[in-house]
Amino acid sequence: MASAGYTKPEGTREFLQERLTFFAKWVFLIWGTLVGALLLMYTVFPSTSPRRLWTLYPFTLSALAVLGVLWFWVLRRMQLSVSALRAIDVAYVALIGSDFGLTAFLASDKGANMYSAFVWCVFLLFARALIVPGSPRRTALVSSVALAPLVAAAVAVGLLRPEDSSLPMSALVTGVVLFSATAVVLATLATGSSGSGVIFRLRKQVREAQQLGQYTLEEKIGEGGMGAVYRARHALLRRPTAIKLLPPNRLGEDSVRRFEREVQLTSELTHPNTVEIYDYGRSPDGVFYYVMEYLDGIDLEKLVKAYGAQPAGRVVHILAQVCSALGEAHRRDMVHRDIKPGNIILCTRGDVPDVAKVVDFGLVRELEQGGQSAHEIVSGTPAYLAPEAITDPDQIGPASDLYAVGAVGYYLLTGERVFDGKTAVDVCTQHVTATPVPPSERTDQEIPEALETLILACLEKSPGQRPSSADELAELLGTLDCAAAWTVADSKAWWQSYQRPSPAATDADTVSAEVLPAAERTMTVDIRAR
Repeated sequence: MASAGYTKPEGTREFLQERLTFFAKWVFLIWGTLVGALLLMYTVFPSTSPRRLWTLYPFTLSALAVLGVLWFWVLRRMQLSVSALRAIDVAYVALIGSDFGLTAFLASDKGANMYSAFVWCVFLLFARALIVPGSPRRTALVSSVALAPLVAAAVAVGLLRPEDSSLPMSALVTGVVLFSATAVVLATLATGSSGSGVIFRLRKQVREAQQLGQYTLEEKIGEGGMGAVYRARHALLRRPTAIKLLPPNRLGEDSVRRFEREVQLTSELTHPNTVEIYDYGRSPDGVFYYVMEYLDGIDLEKLVKAYGAQPAGRVVHILAQVCSALGEAHRRDMVHRDIKPGNIILCTRGDVPDVAKVVDFGLVRELEQGGQSAHEIVSGTPAYLAPEAITDPDQIGPASDLYAVGAVGYYLLTGERVFDGKTAVDVCTQHVTATPVPPSERTDQEIPEALETLILACLEKSPGQRPSSADELAELLGTLDCAAAWTVADSKAWWQSYQRPSPAATDADTVSAEVLPAAERTMTVDIRAR
């Protein structure tokens, strides 16, 4: 289904214009060559020239010029709508058919011209059936339009110039009609079995496959290890959405069923700093999907990579919003388990700039696989994993999310991760055993001592030594002197200067997992390999 304002996918329009341009180019070149060859033949062999040659050629050359303009200046240089392209398709063959019909009538004193005009017109229709994508029904319609002038020419010759035909009028017209009908049927069959027909059907199937319930997929905006994210549009509502697809063949049916249960729980969260989930379901082929609000902004990973370490006041502003969102989830006994810069998106909401949105709640922990227990399997992003998530995944709780918040704050302040290593296991080992270097020692930017102390408190190895809750951490952030340093005016100024390279997806998978270092990627680690 599509809303009233929905247009056909851009890929369909581009493909049709490309094929129609190719067809128009070669028809123009071949027809121009044919006209030139006939002129040369009539000059060298005057006896073959029809009596009304100079009456015919002005129209033929004018028609050729129009076709050249349509190909060279219109199809090659303009971006046309699908309806405009379809109109040009009909106009092209109608103009050629009209010229062939006029040729058959004006050159009827040479009996072969009637039949040669038919042959060339049929060549044209078969070429179109092979090149231009379309349904068999449309091919039948366009072919009929092209051949109608030839049928009219046969009737006109029989009525007005019977002396030019060796056949009675009834036989001539009947033969032309039967010949035309056969040509239409063959061209239609060619469309159904040729490459253009197959392509048309395949592209139609792709469009139908892009329909998920009331949502039409428009553009892929991200893909990662768990699935792909698409920008989509509801059939009736005009607002854009983001849809994440989780195919069972990639994750396993058990994991998909668990994701479905967790999406149901996540959809109950209503905090303004939590991405809103609108809908979820399964496609006919078993792909689980859930529909989120579409966030046109930038995730924190891209923010730091593009703009470097962030001012302390802005970091406090962002972290306080994240903690506020986590507070609601923790009170409902939900743990995010994968807080990281890529799962926090900054955007503008209701003309309010610098709104942080937390995405992907509870969608990363995996069940037991291949006989390995939860104690042997660690799921998450190594650069932001709490020590207990590595040593005893069963003990993951709200404090694990707060550790990740501290690691995100560290990254925002310094542009560096808390720990780096050659492998994901190296990074995990450091989270368990190593002491973080204070952020102030890894950047030239001034970091208030109280903020640094709070960040390091979040990074304590023992969950009991971290802030007691997300709400407490949000409150502590709000009491810092630098909390007021980042103002609404600062936020508006930054967003006014921000140039969107492309719409941001509401998902950590915006950047393909294949191009991310292991420490930055949501993944599963076998800790027995240490």
